[in-house]
Amino acid sequence: MNAIEVFHASKIYRRYSRRRQFTTLKSALLSGSLIRDLRPDETFSALQDVTFTVPAGRTLGVIGRNGSGKSTMLKLVAGITKPSSGIVRVDGRISALIELGAGFHPEISGRENVFINGIMLGLTKREITRRFDEIVEFADMKDFIDAPVKTYSSGMYMRLGFAVAIHVDPDVLLVDEVLAVGDEGFTHKCLDKFAEFKRRGKTILLVTHALGLVERFCDEALWLDAGRMQGLGDPKRVVGAYVTDVEVTEERQLAAGDAKAQESAGTISPDEPAAVLPDHPIETAEAPGDMFRATEGRWGSREIEITDVQLRAADGDSGHVFHSGDRLDIRIRMRAPVALDDFVIGIGLFNAEGVCCYGTNTSLEELKAERIFGDAEATFTIDSLDLVEGTYKLDVAVHRLDGYPYDYHRLLYTFRVKSRTKDVGIYRPRHAWTFSDGVRFEKMPS
Repeated sequence: MNAIEVFHASKIYRRYSRRRQFTTLKSALLSGSLIRDLRPDETFSALQDVTFTVPAGRTLGVIGRNGSGKSTMLKLVAGITKPSSGIVRVDGRISALIELGAGFHPEISGRENVFINGIMLGLTKREITRRFDEIVEFADMKDFIDAPVKTYSSGMYMRLGFAVAIHVDPDVLLVDEVLAVGDEGFTHKCLDKFAEFKRRGKTILLVTHALGLVERFCDEALWLDAGRMQGLGDPKRVVGAYVTDVEVTEERQLAAGDAKAQESAGTISPDEPAAVLPDHPIETAEAPGDMFRATEGRWGSREIEITDVQLRAADGDSGHVFHSGDRLDIRIRMRAPVALDDFVIGIGLFNAEGVCCYGTNTSLEELKAERIFGDAEATFTIDSLDLVEGTYKLDVAVHRLDGYPYDYHRLLYTFRVKSRTKDVGIYRPRHAWTFSDGVRFEKMPS
């Protein structure tokens, strides 16, 4: 038996603008349909032809970007709003952890609000009284339950709302990204409560950006994008497809950002002829006094010119999104109109906060320059990109041994490192754990 059934559900909202608005409800009704007679550019389709079912006792995770229609879908299932077309059916008592604390009155105590909110969620006064101590203990609010809600912090407010909603003992639990309502300890309590619901055969519909939680906790996953279904089925398969799509989008965004930065800095394409000779250097040859405080840009005499920089994966494809542990090739193309024997090629790697993660050059690595002339190319290979997840930027430079810059590209190349392991810092060394017989861990599913 299905606890949730959604068939060809769509939800259309009206776009509001200063150009056209109804002044009163009467004028809106007299004008006819509020949606049907609007032009396409006056409507917004939050959901389009979505169909899925959730059998009783199963857990469905809903994933997607912000604005993809996840919360709208949850509100249709909760009955907070109705579909513009299609059918939504739910069998059993619903508890929706969507807008926690909705209905709390700031002027009265938490105790009184627990009773009011519980009754709004379908409990009787006797049921609330029986569960009251458990609710307060779960929310860790014993010392504050008789204080006015207006004196609560936002975390206290949300914890109490969560505790009330979770103790309604529903047949169907709807959860909308509420695992950030407290500290780490409270989050674990929430997850334990969800696990208890699963053991008791409850149906759960979970909207979240925590992809690991979907893979571990859910029986199926639904991927929404721009209101449309993009995938439904095995969580690992759907999450994998979603992550790949996100990386493609990030790739385009990073490429566009780099192109804009390079255009502003005055970089040129490798097809343009070089006309910079040693006796006519470009005047912007002076480097900033403090390299580690310099903002993005480009400077140098261009007697040797960097004409192109590409970041390439192990398969040879250029890109901007890599995974922790991947191989990375930084390919630097240069042009020297006359032969020179005094030059150093270097790279610098910075995180998003401007912290230098690593820097080196050919001189530091005891490579003595002999000659560069015409079109040339250098490739710096990182066998394993052992960085934690984050955004990083590159400095690429060619200069004389005394530091005089021929061409310096400062923070003009961006790449992103992705990782399913959410460790912290910058560097992620290769490592392994070993334990004695007295220490045991259970391997969590990946």
